[in-house]
Amino acid sequence: MVMMEIFLNIIAPILLLLLLGLFLQKKFSFDLKSLSHLMTYGLMPAAIFMNIYQTNFNMQLLVEVALYLFLFTLTMMLIGIGWSRALKLERNDAAILKNGISLMNSGNYGLPVSQMLFSANPVGTSIQIIVLLFQNLMTYTYGLYNLIAATKSGWDIIKTFLKLPLIYAALLGALLNGFEVNPPSFLLTPIQYLADGFMAIALIILGAQLANIKVKSVNIAVICTCFTRLIISPAVAMGIIFLLGIDGVIAQSLLVASALPTSRNSATLALEYDVNPEVAAQTVFITTLLSGFSVSIVVYLSTIIFPY
Repeated sequence: MVMMEIFLNIIAPILLLLLLGLFLQKKFSFDLKSLSHLMTYGLMPAAIFMNIYQTNFNMQLLVEVALYLFLFTLTMMLIGIGWSRALKLERNDAAILKNGISLMNSGNYGLPVSQMLFSANPVGTSIQIIVLLFQNLMTYTYGLYNLIAATKSGWDIIKTFLKLPLIYAALLGALLNGFEVNPPSFLLTPIQYLADGFMAIALIILGAQLANIKVKSVNIAVICTCFTRLIISPAVAMGIIFLLGIDGVIAQSLLVASALPTSRNSATLALEYDVNPEVAAQTVFITTLLSGFSVSIVVYLSTIIFPY
């Protein structure tokens, strides 16, 4: 009964917005690049800024989350390397598998889930934002390196990361929060309007992106990636959470974040650099499709194991 309530109250609204985006894309064929820019340069930075600006952090929380993210990410990277060697994958196939396992959709999917799940406790959403920032760092360092190590320099990868506006939105929000600076309402009000629109539009855009993905066949590497991302990943996260003695809303937020589907950026980068884009897109589509079930279970378990 509780599981059904979680699905209906948290996951079902997300899936309905994804389906709406998929339907609208099929009918009207939106320019997805423009929509992606709207999200990256407008809505997401506003949502990140407002959440960090309005939330009280403490140093112990930041240290716990940073240590967890380091251990969790390192473990997932090693699992990805292990799978690629066990399956004897070629370099391009291995890159897609490793990115599919390590890179999570913390933005368009994870942030809306957290906003719904932790509506009464903004700390949970703030932790998801920290995860989102770390995942973007991973995407444009480790993820990009996997795909283009032979053609791009380390400086090119750093420049790509530094172009992300969400980094500066987070820094600005943290500075204003830390120094207790109150921006004038004529600036804060439009930012709040943008932040309020983030959840629905992010999911509609993700649904529109999924509409263009075609799954013709699924190979063993895709199956291993999906299994690791949706099942092994939460198990790893739970082990590290217990190891570090994290509990309450922090543990809940980190565990739920670990169960998110593969990041859409992994498919976007694979397409941009022509590294098995079809396989990368299939991984995003399948993990997103199955996540409605798997994330519901993880949310349910998180409320039982880590009550607050």
